Amino acid sequence: MCYGGHQFGNWAGQLGDGRAINLFEVEHNNKHWAIQLKGSGETPYSRTADGLAVLRSSVREYLCSEAMFHLGVPTTRALSLALSGDQVMRDMLYDGNAAYEKGAIVSRVAPSFLRFGSFQILAARGDTETLKTLTDYTIFNFFPELGKPSKETYIAFFNEVAQRTLKMIVDWQRVGFVHGVMNTDNMSILGLTIDYGPYGWLEDFNYGWTPNTTDSQHKRYRYGNQPNMGLWNLYQLANALYLLIEDVEPLQAILDGYQTGFDEQSFAMMRNKLGFEEEDENDKILIQQLEENLHLTETDMTIFFRNLSDFSEENPSEGISIIKDAFYHLNEVEGEIETKWQAWFEAYAKRLKDETASSEVRKTKMNAVNPKYVLRNYMSQLAIDDADKGDYKLIDELFNLLKKPYSEQPKYEKWFVKRPEWARHKAGCSMLSCSS
Repeated sequence: MCYGGHQFGNWAGQLGDGRAINLFEVEHNNKHWAIQLKGSGETPYSRTADGLAVLRSSVREYLCSEAMFHLGVPTTRALSLALSGDQVMRDMLYDGNAAYEKGAIVSRVAPSFLRFGSFQILAARGDTETLKTLTDYTIFNFFPELGKPSKETYIAFFNEVAQRTLKMIVDWQRVGFVHGVMNTDNMSILGLTIDYGPYGWLEDFNYGWTPNTTDSQHKRYRYGNQPNMGLWNLYQLANALYLLIEDVEPLQAILDGYQTGFDEQSFAMMRNKLGFEEEDENDKILIQQLEENLHLTETDMTIFFRNLSDFSEENPSEGISIIKDAFYHLNEVEGEIETKWQAWFEAYAKRLKDETASSEVRKTKMNAVNPKYVLRNYMSQLAIDDADKGDYKLIDELFNLLKKPYSEQPKYEKWFVKRPEWARHKAGCSMLSCSS
């Protein structure tokens, strides 16, 4: 597929699928699916690359796309993972130490792999006729409820893309997923998470974290900036669709609505994570104080929110002990830090007393949005290391574990732990590159 894109804020011109090949499209159970092979060899858009993929990146895409689906995050999916038999030369960290790695191919599926960049490249060429053809095709096949082609339909189409993008990113923030490379060529027109490259999962709650070594200096795609990058990318799509609409005002209104919508949906998402149903004007303050506390010392996001469901408003003094397993350095939770946490738990307990639902009901609802298991970076790396030796049992284990991320699954309790210290600075666990 041909597309262009903005990469790290700069227009990169024509890009295209350098190693993904469309096999066919199929209708199944009244749903439309496109099937791709990723890593099968050169394509017309490979440029100087070989079009191949390595086992390392393929395992990561295979596991993560399925993990995201079961977390309830909009995503492309993985159909299969296979070795290609190739030995592929890659420089994993772009530091001059290239080495051969096992080649692999992922078969991935989605209703469509169209991206923002698919529309951008046509606008950049001034090819309004083909842009209209592509937009009409997209609406007819994936947004049929919008009706026949017209200016109003194109506006409604852009609004729908904006809303889907917004929902996707709110879900990313909810589970602590950091995409790592939110270039416009990596943004699905259907609001799906696509192109699992140097992604990562938050270990400690940190708005400034990015897993991508390429982005380590400016941190454009850091966790806390993902909502803004979604908006920035939508501006670029709006510029492309303007050729069909020729009216700035409705496009700007939709973009303004994205920001308002994110504030509202993000607030609702955080209230759900905290178990709130009743409205309270002070919830924003309580959430802000919590986010500030989570930055005081390394605090594991997944463990914190999961264990928080065990908190009782009748015993606020036990708050720290309930979530202590989330602290990477428990000895740091003393003095002023301990005082701030205790004050927050007192306020949280007071707030929970305004809720009408029972503690049991609240816990069930919190555990339905706060996963117990996510694909931590070190887990992927362990599976990759074993697979490189020909042992695929851990891939299967993680695949099955991640099918039920919100369930207790006692037999997998060993995975409900913080990142081990050995993984803090290990390549593939703490920072990753686009090498794949």
